[in-house]
Formats: sequence, C-alpha cells, structure tokens
Amino acid sequence: MAKIEMKTALVDMNGDEMTRVLWSQIRRELIEPFVALKTEDFDLGMEARDASDDEVTREAARRTLELGVAVKCATITPNADRVREFGLKKMWPSPNATIRAMLDGTVFRAPILMRGIEPLIPRWTRPITIARHAYGDVYKAVEARAAAGSRAELVIVAEDGSEIRQEIHSFAGSGGIAQAMHNTDASIDAFAHSCFRYALETGQDLWFATKDTISKTYDHHFKDRFAEIYENEYAGRFADAGIEYFYTLIDDAVARIVRSSGGMIWACKNYDGDVMSDMVATVYGSLSMMSSVLVSPRGAWEYEAAHGTVTRHYRRWQAGEDVSTNPIASIFAWSGALRKRGELDSLPALVGFADALEAAVRETVESGEMTGDLAAVTSLPGARTLSSTAFIAAIKERLARRFA
Repeated sequence: MAKIEMKTALVDMNGDEMTRVLWSQIRRELIEPFVALKTEDFDLGMEARDASDDEVTREAARRTLELGVAVKCATITPNADRVREFGLKKMWPSPNATIRAMLDGTVFRAPILMRGIEPLIPRWTRPITIARHAYGDVYKAVEARAAAGSRAELVIVAEDGSEIRQEIHSFAGSGGIAQAMHNTDASIDAFAHSCFRYALETGQDLWFATKDTISKTYDHHFKDRFAEIYENEYAGRFADAGIEYFYTLIDDAVARIVRSSGGMIWACKNYDGDVMSDMVATVYGSLSMMSSVLVSPRGAWEYEAAHGTVTRHYRRWQAGEDVSTNPIASIFAWSGALRKRGELDSLPALVGFADALEAAVRETVESGEMTGDLAAVTSLPGARTLSSTAFIAAIKERLARRFA
C-alpha cells in the first residue's frame, strides 16, 4: 500500500527505560509501515536532559506550541537515587511538570475500555475522564523546615510596596515544616475554559470539585472562577447540548463517583487530579489502559502514556528476558496525536489510520491475545499471555489486514 502522507510534522519526545524500548517498536512496527511520518524528534531520556541542562525539554515544549501536536514517551523524574545512578548534575524537575507549565494546559485522562477487561467497580460501565489542572499548587510550592522557636508568615507585597502579612504558625514548642503554594487567575481561567470546551466537544457532563468549605480563599477562588465563566459563556451552550455542569465538594464527589455509572468529565485541581487519575485507572484496569492528552488554551495538544517508565521490566529486559509489558497507553498516545494532526490538517486518511490502529489493538485483546497484566484480570476464557514484542506483532498483523 502507498503510505499515508502528512502535511505538518508533529513533535516526538522519546523517553526512558522500558517505555523507550517499546516506543521505538511502536513507531517502527505500527506507524512507519503505513504512514510517511513527519516528526521533529527530541530525546528526553535522562542522559540527554542532563547533558543539555534540561534545555531539550523546554525546546520540545516550545516546538509543541509552534507545531500544535506532540506525542511523548514516559520519562524519569529523578530522585536522589537516580542522581547517583546516572551521575546527574542535579535533581532535574519532572519533564511533565515543565511541559505542562509552559503549555499551561489541562490533562485529560480517560480509560481505554475493551471487552473482557471489566472494571473493579461493576457499576462503572462508561468511562470517567479525569481533567487535571496542570499548573501550580503543591507542584510549584515553596517549602522549608522550621526550627523550634521560629515563626512562619505568609507575606504578599503589592506593586506599591504595601504588604499583607498573615501568621501561618508559631513553632514555639516544637520545630516543624511550612509550605506556601500559589496559582494564577490566568491559569485557573484557562483550566475552566479547557474543561467546558472539552465537555461540549465530547458531549459529557462536567463535574468540578474542591474543598472550598475549608480553603475559603484558595479553593473558593477556583469555585468562583468556574461559576462565573460558566454563567457568562457556557450555560446556554451546555443547555443546548443537553449536558450539565455540576459543582460539589471533593469528598462528596468521590462518594458520588463510586456510586455512579461513569460517563462524566471529573475536573480536579492539580494534586487531586494526580491522585484520582491513578484511582480511576486502577479500577478500569491499569495505568497502561489510560489515554492522556495535555490540552493547551494556546492551541496545542500533547499526547502521552499515563504511566511511568516500568523500571522493573526494564531491568529484566536488560538481563535478556523477553518481558510482557503493556504498550497500549503508548500506542494510544501515538494514535491520538496522529488523529489530531489529521483533524488539524484536514487529512481524513490519517484520522482513519488512527481509528484503525486503535481498532486493531482492541481486536487483539478481545481475541484473547494480551500482555500479562491483562491476562491476570481478563474475563475472557483461554487468554494467551504474549511478550510485548509478540503483542505488537499481533496488532501489526491485524492492522495490515485492514489496509491490505
């Protein structure tokens, strides 16, 4: 077959460890035989980030904003052990955090549903999409140890030099710790607009939850900004679309979600979204069965695998084992990026390829051929556990039949 041509390149960010191994296999076996790929490639592996003083991450984010679409492999966020392992210059920040801050986007994560992989909560018959604010809060916090006898204050200095001072705590009897975090009106508003627009695009109800009864300034401001933007710009459009915007406290949202049948977008502040996305992913199967896209209000989309670099499998692969790591989230990152590129460039053939690739993945799993994590939980009789390489080959065979 003639390969599908692309008009505009997309950004390809390579990553680390086992996901890096799978990344090259996915591109080589499932994409390049069918698509004349145009990509601008950035190596976000740990060694390359360290060698460039992390400039490669920032440049990848800048090009994502310019080209509009990116696909990203999972990457290592180094801790002290990783600094020693790689001999790093410093403990570099999370690439995801850097990219999210530069794109000022919202992360939307939704489960990849397949027959035979039933949720642990049987009532969840429809997908729950987590919309995670991707800026600020604890991820941009300033924190410090406080010695006994010290006092911590929150100080805000206005442009004219005037100050607002509030005592956080007096550590008279015991030392402790203190933390200050922030967010901006611009980022909160962008988060709200992204959520309302995504709900309209997908035809789903939007839920938003904070703890405004306790955090009467910080969380309440999120609630107020969402309410104002909804009433001024989206209420009529939601009514026309037959969908609902619903606000509640975060603990009430958790209880309601567990009792629901799914089918909504659940908007969460940064930390809440970090936690709840893993909970939702686990109930539906695993993080390897979650799609993830960072949507920037500046008109850029970055698709990624929702999970980490699978270090344990990588060590076994380094030792020569043929491991059974699930590549589905990485494959769906590629299909999502190619679909969006096709939509933006008016290339129905590229959109169709993305649909066909995802259908080939589903056919493979639903025929009983899958990786070990899915074989351990599937309800399908006689499921066969395949290595990652064999699983990708089985998908390629079905994909090739579709284009024969």
